[in-house]
Amino acid sequence: MKKLNFKLFALLGGLLTIYGQGALAQEATINGANTAWILTSTALVLFMTLPGLALFYGGLVRVKNILSVLMQCFAIACLVSILWLIAGYSLAFGTGNAWIGDLSMVFMANISEDALAGDIPLSLHAMYQMTFAIITPALIVGAFAERMKFSSMLIFSALWLFAVYIPVCHWVWAGSGWLFAKGLLDFAGGTVVHITAGVAALVAAIVIGKRNGFPTTAMPPHNMTMTVTGAGMLWVGWFGFNAGSALAANGNAAMAMLVTHISAAAGALAWMTIEWLRFRKPSVLGIVTGMVAGLGTITPASGYVGPGGALVIGLAAGVVCFFMTQLIKRVWKIDDSLDVFPVHGVGGVLGTILAGIFASTELGVFSGQGFASGITSMGEQLVVQLLGVVVTFVYTAVVTYILLKVTGVFTSGLRVTQEEESVGLDLSLHEEDGYKL
Repeated sequence: MKKLNFKLFALLGGLLTIYGQGALAQEATINGANTAWILTSTALVLFMTLPGLALFYGGLVRVKNILSVLMQCFAIACLVSILWLIAGYSLAFGTGNAWIGDLSMVFMANISEDALAGDIPLSLHAMYQMTFAIITPALIVGAFAERMKFSSMLIFSALWLFAVYIPVCHWVWAGSGWLFAKGLLDFAGGTVVHITAGVAALVAAIVIGKRNGFPTTAMPPHNMTMTVTGAGMLWVGWFGFNAGSALAANGNAAMAMLVTHISAAAGALAWMTIEWLRFRKPSVLGIVTGMVAGLGTITPASGYVGPGGALVIGLAAGVVCFFMTQLIKRVWKIDDSLDVFPVHGVGGVLGTILAGIFASTELGVFSGQGFASGITSMGEQLVVQLLGVVVTFVYTAVVTYILLKVTGVFTSGLRVTQEEESVGLDLSLHEEDGYKL
């Protein structure tokens, strides 16, 4: 999920022009290799949500709530797809102004088979970006797992897509967006995906409240085999997430894939090692969570850093996100059920900041690809990175809080009753069991 790389498009075939009344297009012929890669990447990113994230989250909850998590991820995928068609893509990537896109592509009007975004089909760009819009609200599910009403989840997800995800997406990735103009480095979603989802998760966990029994009652994952399976799918799918954000089959995509893999491996080993030292046992949950932390943290930097920088970023992700998880749960007693904020939110913040450091071409073996156009120093780039982090964090927190309160009014409260929570959401909301053994 990446801002359109106008320099790349110029190298590939000409100046970027405006298609219709704001669609991104270019007078060029379709590039078969680039199109094939983005078609593949699109499938990989959707694979991250269904079934990757669904299985990863599903295995982490208690057995009485497994279907509810799978259902939430599936329903969000369907809901966001339709909303993206109706107006989401147009508002995110239409020219509009510095803050929001326009309505020139409502119901994807003017998107024909021949319309191009650079040298790939405009329809493919819309579909690729849709998969990012799907996984972002699905990530938030982990914060309120096992206690939120299904109706509340649907309404909140729809409102949040339009009020948070789409504006931030436009700011960072659309050519007319104000953070794009300032030179924010966010290759594949540190701010747009991970900070927004992580901060929303933290706010949701606080507003909705703790699960009954937290933190005194043990609530271990019911199926770690399922979680590891989902984690593997996330790792593979993330190559479409990051390497696909080059929007081309080229060296930038190849390097993004390489650094993504390195960071994931480093994050996994760092988290595992800390657990091993502190608790005398390396856990399977720890190594897969560290992997996700490494992936989320490298995401904004993946198109700008080299392998050396990716190693440092991955190690930092494993260490920082581990201790943040301990702080959230053990010290602050916040029931972010599946650690969305300490892994994705903190990882997104860390990766966005570190992108401003390791993009430098003057760090020897840790050098990257260079700063944003017009920026000549690390200090200048870091100011822009910090601005993007702070604005995204504050905006997401405030708007998410308002949306949760509004949703609660519509649904007579955000969470299920104590009895329904005790029985489990599978039976109380869906009248189904996850297992018939």
